[in-house]
Amino acid sequence: MHAIDFQEDKLHEECGVFGMYSHRDDVALNTYWGLFALQHRGQESAGIAVTDGRNMHIKKGMGLATEVFKSGLAGLDGYIGIGHVRYSTTGSSMVYNVQPMKVFYDGGNLALSHNGNLTNAGSLRQELQQEGFLFSSTVDSEVVLHLIARSRKKTLPERVAEAANSIKGAFAILVMDDHQLVAFRDPYGFRPLCIGKMDHGWVVTSETCALDLVGAHFVRDVKPGELIVINDEEKEPQSIMYSTHRPAHCAHCIFEYVYFARPDSIMDGESIYKARVNMGRILARETKDIHADIVISVPDSGTPAAIGYGLEAGIPFLEGLTKNKYVGRTFIQPTQKQRLNAVRLKLNANRSLVEGKSVVMVDDSIVRGTTSGMIVQLLRDAGATAVHVCISSPPVMDSCYYGIDTSERKELIAASKTEKEICEYIKADSLHYITMEGLRASLSVLDPDDMCYACFNSHYPDGADREMKSTSKFQFEQGC
Repeated sequence: MHAIDFQEDKLHEECGVFGMYSHRDDVALNTYWGLFALQHRGQESAGIAVTDGRNMHIKKGMGLATEVFKSGLAGLDGYIGIGHVRYSTTGSSMVYNVQPMKVFYDGGNLALSHNGNLTNAGSLRQELQQEGFLFSSTVDSEVVLHLIARSRKKTLPERVAEAANSIKGAFAILVMDDHQLVAFRDPYGFRPLCIGKMDHGWVVTSETCALDLVGAHFVRDVKPGELIVINDEEKEPQSIMYSTHRPAHCAHCIFEYVYFARPDSIMDGESIYKARVNMGRILARETKDIHADIVISVPDSGTPAAIGYGLEAGIPFLEGLTKNKYVGRTFIQPTQKQRLNAVRLKLNANRSLVEGKSVVMVDDSIVRGTTSGMIVQLLRDAGATAVHVCISSPPVMDSCYYGIDTSERKELIAASKTEKEICEYIKADSLHYITMEGLRASLSVLDPDDMCYACFNSHYPDGADREMKSTSKFQFEQGC
């Protein structure tokens, strides 16, 4: 018996971060609720670190936030806190890699939470080890802690800025000592980070949906290459443009808008939900030759695009697939002969809606092609006369080095098969991906040139592919 990951045909966001500064609010409780809102960004582990100005306490473990903190938040008292939810790459699912990470250095207590991936972490780690630094984990995030500790700058913000200019890749990082909360974002803005204001305090987090849950008012996004310092619950955070390298364009991750972010979040000014509806509308325009009776989604991530498709095509959107919300991401499958049950445990086709109908099935992506064919078969078994699969992202052609768990290129179905071959593989009547032009046009606020499309076109904005190949000899896990 072994575990089958129903989400194996999806890209995986690897973590979410939440930080808070307040002398009057319950920092630990609000951080817990913030992690609860960000749970979609990582279900493997969760943790919270809180300081009262003298002592820093941390609680973390494997599992969902509700599981890790099921016994409560006793002992997590203080006015500054940071939290973390994580989904790791294969092989790094170990307790010692759970964040926040905490050390004690010449400036006192120090803790860190990280979303992203450092492409030069291997070489930095070797350099630090040669200087005598000891590592207690296998993740790249610990490198940043040691860089801060090694710095000879006088203040924590200065030390953090020096460390930030030493690392490469994608990062949205929260750092706290016993007196202040520091947050910074990489110069390209790969990973999201925003600031919120409470009645008496400040919040920094990955998505605006976490601000909504704790009752914080959205102030703004942290700018790419910016470092903010929060050391007062009323005064505006100090802003430092730390980056010595300012690229001509940002490179926000397009998959945040396609799939990763919660649909009710607004990221760098762009509504996630509206962008996905636009993707569906554009897909409908690009597939006018399809004459279907209904449009359905693969819930829940494909739903906004499916709604957009139906609105544009003038055909009804119906819930043709029902999701069992009580099935976890992984579960036990008795035998290979019952592999189809791995999908049936999670999804079921609504026969009363799809029987005798030609169906457009909208999903956000096909990565390895391992579940799409099973879902098509579910619809056929329920009596669908035709299944047209429409995908709201272009074919995933290459790996991501910026904190997304993609397979090696050889495991990506679009890297080895044509669109026609994939269609035959999943046994659909037709298969259509949104064009790159259509994806770019789905953004209403952001400049399409300020996005990273590397997983679709193999163009890495900062040359991460070359960096990773040059440091491939260093065995190192992604931080989150």
